[in-house]
Amino acid sequence: MHTHADMDTGSGPDRILTVVGPWDTQVAYTAVHAGHDLREEVRDLMVLDEAVRFREEDPYSDRLGSGIGSGMVMHRSRFEADLNRPRSTCVCVVPEQCWGLRVWRDGQLPPDVACRSRQVHDAWFAELERRVARLAARGPFVVFDLHTYNHRRDGPDAAPAPQEGNPDVNVGTGTLDRQPWIPVVDAFMEALSAPVIPATGRRLDVRENVRFWGQNEGRWVHRRFPDTACVLALEFKKTFMDEWTGEVDDAHLGQLADALAATVAPVEAALREVSVPTP
Repeated sequence: MHTHADMDTGSGPDRILTVVGPWDTQVAYTAVHAGHDLREEVRDLMVLDEAVRFREEDPYSDRLGSGIGSGMVMHRSRFEADLNRPRSTCVCVVPEQCWGLRVWRDGQLPPDVACRSRQVHDAWFAELERRVARLAARGPFVVFDLHTYNHRRDGPDAAPAPQEGNPDVNVGTGTLDRQPWIPVVDAFMEALSAPVIPATGRRLDVRENVRFWGQNEGRWVHRRFPDTACVLALEFKKTFMDEWTGEVDDAHLGQLADALAATVAPVEAALREVSVPTP
């Protein structure tokens, strides 16, 4: 569980995000799609089935970071504001922007509501910049950008997607200038794939840029802190839950969180090998 929440924007369904921990080390995490909440005017206009919405969000991605001391967790649904898209396209206004899903009662979100939803995007990135600037001031740092992904899209009774194209953990480095960060990426992937996960009896299949490459948050951080930032977009396959019913295997999820937490020390050691350009 998170035990060091030092800021919560809002309360109840109105809260936007929670900042976890002191941000006093060089490894932190974010969970931009963990949220399921909607503000009232958005909820009143939405016709998307809640179970479908939950399946397209990244439930429990915040719990994957529970063994890491510092992080940020979004509480609003990606269907209100998707932080992994640029501000101009972060709100799904029409079905074409929402994977073809019919989301809004009249088929399209009114412009004034969409404008207010973009303020959620603004709030997240304003806080993220403030927090990440602390890390950058001390030198090279890593942010684990935590996500989860579906692998049973053909239905609850159909076979899962083939392992070959669907690793247990996809490490997205597409927004990263990888060359200076080779020691960090390699140390992370080696550490995450080392332990046997008791729930499955095997090690995690951890591969780079197989299905996902990283999106807006990684680009945003790397542009603002080009010499010190290493954002790894981590997509955990939903093997720890039934993606159709939403039922979670708490033990399995906890084991994945432990495996991720065990990467922090090797990553911190690798960070000391990264050279930062002098002004």
